[in-house]
Amino acid sequence: MPAVPMFGKGCAAALLLGVCAVVFAPVLLPPWAAWGALIPGGIAWCLWPRARGCGALLVGAGWAALNGHAALAAQLPVQPAAVEYTLQGRVVDLPRHGLRGTRFRFRVDDDPRMPVRLRGREVELSWHDPAPAAAPGLRRTVRAGQRWSLQARLRAPRGLRNPGGFDAERHALLQRVAGSGHVRAPASALGEPVGLPAWRERMATAIARQVQGQGARFVQALALGDTRGLLAQDWADLRALGLTHLVAISGFHVGLVAGFAAWLAALGWRVLPGLGRALPRPLAAATAAVVGAALYAAIAGFALPTVRTVLMIAVVAMARCARRPCTVGQALSLAALVLLLADPLSVLAPGFWLSFAGVLWLVWCLPGRDLHWLRTFLAAQGVATLALLPLSVALFGQASRAGPLVNLLAIPWWSLVVVPLALLGTALEAMWTGAGRWPWQLAGWCFEASWWLFGGVARSALAVWWLPQAGAAALFAAVLGVFWLLLPRAAGARLPALLLCLPLLWPARQRPGEGEVELLVMDVGQGLAVWMRTRDHRLLYDAGPAAEGGFDAGERIVVPTLHALGEQGLDRLVLSHADRDHAGGVAAVRQAFAQPPLQAPHGALPAIEAPCTAGQGWRWDGVDFRYLHPAAGARYRGNESSCVLRIGTPRGAVLLAGDIGATVEAALLQADRQALRAEAVIVPHHGSSGSSSTDWVRAVSPRLALVSAGHGNRFGHPRREVVARWQAVGAEVLNTADSGALRIWLGRDGLQVREQRLFERHWWDAAERARPAAILSAIKQAANGPEG
Repeated sequence: MPAVPMFGKGCAAALLLGVCAVVFAPVLLPPWAAWGALIPGGIAWCLWPRARGCGALLVGAGWAALNGHAALAAQLPVQPAAVEYTLQGRVVDLPRHGLRGTRFRFRVDDDPRMPVRLRGREVELSWHDPAPAAAPGLRRTVRAGQRWSLQARLRAPRGLRNPGGFDAERHALLQRVAGSGHVRAPASALGEPVGLPAWRERMATAIARQVQGQGARFVQALALGDTRGLLAQDWADLRALGLTHLVAISGFHVGLVAGFAAWLAALGWRVLPGLGRALPRPLAAATAAVVGAALYAAIAGFALPTVRTVLMIAVVAMARCARRPCTVGQALSLAALVLLLADPLSVLAPGFWLSFAGVLWLVWCLPGRDLHWLRTFLAAQGVATLALLPLSVALFGQASRAGPLVNLLAIPWWSLVVVPLALLGTALEAMWTGAGRWPWQLAGWCFEASWWLFGGVARSALAVWWLPQAGAAALFAAVLGVFWLLLPRAAGARLPALLLCLPLLWPARQRPGEGEVELLVMDVGQGLAVWMRTRDHRLLYDAGPAAEGGFDAGERIVVPTLHALGEQGLDRLVLSHADRDHAGGVAAVRQAFAQPPLQAPHGALPAIEAPCTAGQGWRWDGVDFRYLHPAAGARYRGNESSCVLRIGTPRGAVLLAGDIGATVEAALLQADRQALRAEAVIVPHHGSSGSSSTDWVRAVSPRLALVSAGHGNRFGHPRREVVARWQAVGAEVLNTADSGALRIWLGRDGLQVREQRLFERHWWDAAERARPAAILSAIKQAANGPEG
């Protein structure tokens, strides 16, 4: 076997393979196994040239496992309830101010007076403003770079888990966030803001103050990486156009700045030839490129895409300084080696794959062809669009039909006109206050001129192609198919390559048969959203919670989850009642799915097509739907007016009871006790003590009792006594707070259930890490007896 270069492409690929084998496994290698792979692997990589590939593979596996354990150890322990801490530290990012509060990243001082698990660590904090009636005019002012002394209730990072949804726990692991929580009084600022975060916030404020029009928020993003001002609709439009890679500070823009810095240095050395005696011009240009790229990355807060680009530029610059030839492929390999050794967990970031894969495809497909610049640009766009399509679909569940065309206009206009003007304004403002006004304003006008056109395209029904979630095998097949398509023309037929892409672009979906029903109880926190489908029809019962000016489960969870399931429409939307934890997301859902017919209790909401009333029913594909409550003409009474929906199949029934309490339960028992019998039930009112009465539970007698509640919610839902009642009749009680989304099938194979957290297991999952502690606690409690 020939010797493999120690820092060559083969070792980079082997290191990446070893890292991925560990990071994407459901269980993390134990530390002893990690050391057992790292030490022999390091010896082979450094001292055994013919086994360097295997050595790099072992190093990647061992190093990734050790970093994973270190990242988990740096987080707060998983506990049932939040713990209160007294902290001092500094705000290290740009705070996000909402209508009723502020969210920010806080680095705790590395001080013996601070809690051991938090010293020098970063936490995510929310600071809720008091209600206007309680404290008129009072609002918290948190500024970047400012030191604070405060009380905070913190817990280990934990997020919601749904099919195709955002993994907040993975994000916290990537960002090295030790915990999350909210600020409590007392709190006091300790001095004025200082440092790079404070400077970024001052520049962002200056842009907002000096730039007129809608382009100001985009100038902030392009000049400083400050995306706080971008609206939800802006992000939706950017995703529809395939332009999210150009907003904020992208790796491509860092490369442009580095090239401009190198050109300025070369020009200066030509104008002043005497400088060449101290430092040769090529070395000066290389050094300037690295310095310019690093400064621009610092302006962006050292976001991961910018760090990768700086590493690549630094590798090329070092090769230039050492007078050694370095191709783009070699620079890419060295940058990957450095990044993986510095942070192997970076493979969890979608940007890692998009940036490295994009450059790799371009290097392979356009290896230094001597083409006209326009043909080169068009060829690069075509290659990037086709080659990155499988990754984009797998990572984001969508593809932009308009993206290829829009990018042809946006890339040169934004990158060569808008970004340079935004940076010029920032540089001038940094030197003289007020000097950046006109470059920034020109950048805003230039952006608006293009956004006026792009915005209309983004809102077209043909702009976005939503695709169902597919497995890893489908992604691998699609990448192989794209590789085949991009081979030289004489390499063979294209039809097999297209067939390899089909499992990702049109994955097989098992739909319910006649008389069968499928349900998904989404993990929306303290609220409820249940999607169900028969063979040809779709219904959504409740749309999840929403807070004024804050989190909207309809937009963040319900709509993306339905897209991940391959749904493009709804036949009916039912709201059990009008409380915000059930109806908060309705506006986002209706907008995304062409205003499906809406049913709710009479008097609950305006724009109801037909109220839900007891006795009303319909039949879809052999499945019977019938409302058991409220009575026709009844006055709306909030929770007690919840629409109670029974879904009947030949194999049993499913009961959805909204937030009814014991009074309504008693009325239903008197009206039709037999209609309450069900195989599965959504536990009323999230398992509160005022519902799930003993008689009601006995009448329903389900095999599955499903609770939709937030983890560690302040109401204590589900209550222990309620859980005990359901268990007493033989029901298995599952809670979305522990299981994630719950998917249920009721059909010819009987009743089946899938817990999302178990179906997609990850070693960083907080609920998974909490299970051993809970089992140990139960064992100790059993050993100590009831008094222990």
